[in-house]
Amino acid sequence: MRRIVANIAAERIGAARAFYGDALGLRVVMDLGWIMTFAGDGGMAPQLSVATEGGSGTPVPDLSIEVDDLAATLGRMRAAGFGIEYGPVAEPWGVDRFHVRDPFGRLVNILEHRPPA
Repeated sequence: MRRIVANIAAERIGAARAFYGDALGLRVVMDLGWIMTFAGDGGMAPQLSVATEGGSGTPVPDLSIEVDDLAATLGRMRAAGFGIEYGPVAEPWGVDRFHVRDPFGRLVNILEHRPPA
């Protein structure tokens, strides 16, 4: 397997640029007008999670995105006017995270792994 791509149905794909591009820092790698694909720098291993809950009693998020600097990402989300629905919180399983909805109503789990103590 080379990659897994999450596809999000939306009527206004241009709205994705502010959330996934500006606030999360992903690059637009394809824009055909009817589909816009974002990518991050560096190599990623494909992953797929199946869950009964989102952890700590939260709903299962549609996407989880790991970032290098949670505080900076949180600041950009707030500055762009995206409402934070959960967190930020330090979870007992070693991640700091918050939940936010993208412009299409999808629940996105933004996380950063804490270094071991």
